[in-house]
Amino acid sequence: MGGDTMDTVEQLRAELLAAAAAAADLKALDDVRVAALGKKGRITGLMKGLGQMDPDARKAAGQALNVLKEEVAAALDARKNALDAVALDARLSEERVDVTLPARPESLGAIHPISQTIDEVIAIFGEMGFTVAEGPDIEDDWYNFTSLNIPREHPARQEHDTFYLPNETVGPDGVPGRVVLRTHTSPVQIRTMLSNKPPVRIIVPGRTYRCDYDATHSPMFHQVEGLMIDEKTHMGHLKGALIDFCRAFFEVDDLPVRFRPSYFPFTEPSAEVDIGCTREGGQFRIGHGDDWLEILGCGMVNPKVLENCGIDPAKYQGYAFGMGVERLAMLKYGIPDLRTFFESDLRWLRHYGFSSLDVPAMVGGLSI
Repeated sequence: MGGDTMDTVEQLRAELLAAAAAAADLKALDDVRVAALGKKGRITGLMKGLGQMDPDARKAAGQALNVLKEEVAAALDARKNALDAVALDARLSEERVDVTLPARPESLGAIHPISQTIDEVIAIFGEMGFTVAEGPDIEDDWYNFTSLNIPREHPARQEHDTFYLPNETVGPDGVPGRVVLRTHTSPVQIRTMLSNKPPVRIIVPGRTYRCDYDATHSPMFHQVEGLMIDEKTHMGHLKGALIDFCRAFFEVDDLPVRFRPSYFPFTEPSAEVDIGCTREGGQFRIGHGDDWLEILGCGMVNPKVLENCGIDPAKYQGYAFGMGVERLAMLKYGIPDLRTFFESDLRWLRHYGFSSLDVPAMVGGLSI
């Protein structure tokens, strides 16, 4: 390599290293990089000229230019790290927190109306001596249908109403069946009667699943069911408990309540419970009025259900009831559309939500 070329490389090294060290910011440093190593950079231009040299000169010049390229790249990286450190120090200085300032007000969370309503129902029936029972969301066909005296040809078992899973199982009766997402919380009543001797007094809040979706139905919703089994319980006890519940839940001491004959496979006799209301522009005002509004179903436990659970129907009897949690919440708190319960809209929750410190209780009040 000739002396002129060596002088050019040494001069270029001095210029580029000085320019890299003098770069005041990242933009200036990038300009140095482009001027040296870019497609039209000075080092790139020299390397393109290597092809015009004889082999010996090309080898020496190539080695010198590669060394220069590595030195310049290292200088650029070092300067970039230094500039990044200066920028970080400046940012930390600007964004530092003054711990002597007073605390900023924090937004408070809210209890979802479904959780609030379940707590209210539990508080009321808890005062009556009911305890809370729970069970699995995925159920055996026997627990969900057969044990509850629901025949195999019943419409509730059809796939347009029920979410079936691909698994198959054999129920306690030895008959093969399918696995389902429970369509009600009644299977928990069956499991409780199978594992506990009477007397039994439970309520069962939980999620349930059915193939339906509109302004008043959801594929996943919540129910609270109740079960009372002993030797002396009769229809009068059922009516008394539900009348007291309706009046306590809706906070109307003289709320009109009526029982209409109905039919459910798992209760006999069966009834639907209506409460008095006034209809105003598509909305209901609970209390005295000219209209009635159905809110839950109930009845005396069918003797066949007791037999399926190993309980002697000649000795024991009891009542059961069930209600939709979303429906109760919509009626009590004026929520017009069921679908909004599950849309995760914080604005909706701030409007309809409840304080986490206001725990429902019969003594302190249900909906404060």
